Amino acid sequence: MTPDFETLEIRANGLRFHALAAGPADGPLLLLLHGFPETSHCWSRHLVPLAAAGFRVIAPDQRGIGLSSKPEGIAAYRIDHLAADIVALVRALGRERAQVVGHDWGGAVTWYLAEHHADVVERVAIIDVPHGGTFERYLRSHPSQMLKSWYMLFFQLPRLPEALLRANDFRRLAHAIVATSLSGAFTPEDLAIYRQAWAQPGALTGMLNWYRALRLTSKLPRGTGRVAIPVRLMWGDRDHALEPAMAEASIARCDAGEVFHFPDATHWLPREEPERVTALLLEFLRR
Repeated sequence: MTPDFETLEIRANGLRFHALAAGPADGPLLLLLHGFPETSHCWSRHLVPLAAAGFRVIAPDQRGIGLSSKPEGIAAYRIDHLAADIVALVRALGRERAQVVGHDWGGAVTWYLAEHHADVVERVAIIDVPHGGTFERYLRSHPSQMLKSWYMLFFQLPRLPEALLRANDFRRLAHAIVATSLSGAFTPEDLAIYRQAWAQPGALTGMLNWYRALRLTSKLPRGTGRVAIPVRLMWGDRDHALEPAMAEASIARCDAGEVFHFPDATHWLPREEPERVTALLLEFLRR
């Protein structure tokens, strides 16, 4: 069966990006940014309905992931470089501005875009990730969040995370997704697609370098900590890694922000509640 979306190769910011795309070429540009350890496939249940509403929808594999370029070195994965990729993608697609939706690490990039690139990003929807400043402050003051974030420190070790995650056909990585999501959220077909992406040369190190680059945050340009453009935040309250109180604390940084809680959903909200997530996106993005 032929999918209802196309695949693209887009060159931007000196890199090559593999992307899924759907919708009219002249529709409003909407970028969908995946998180760890997913790829553009994260949005496979959202592309078609969003495109049917008239948007030109692009879901890239971000740098270091899947079939996209994998620059070497930890510094290449600082969040300002990740955000610059998205700005460059907007320009490469012949547009001045776009709307952006991000989940997990893609949401972290989206927060950064909203604060530092409001000239390019019109409005953003973010799923299951707090504002970076909120997360830093909460992490320092809440031991419970420190415990939940242990894996972020582990991923910053050299070589060992790659060895453990690659073993037995990425068994631990696949198990982590399934064990922390609702039953049926990820199908065997989903996991097969992800395993193929993780097996790409350099992909596992590229994915982990997103975490390793966190120690370089002192080199980032500092913003005001405020977000002026409209923000809609969606949060699965049964998130295994992030405490829900950070949702309201993040929205408090926004001049025009709102939060929607999903009491029965986990961190993998786009896979668990695709219809409701899509409906909330459309209501917000059409404003």
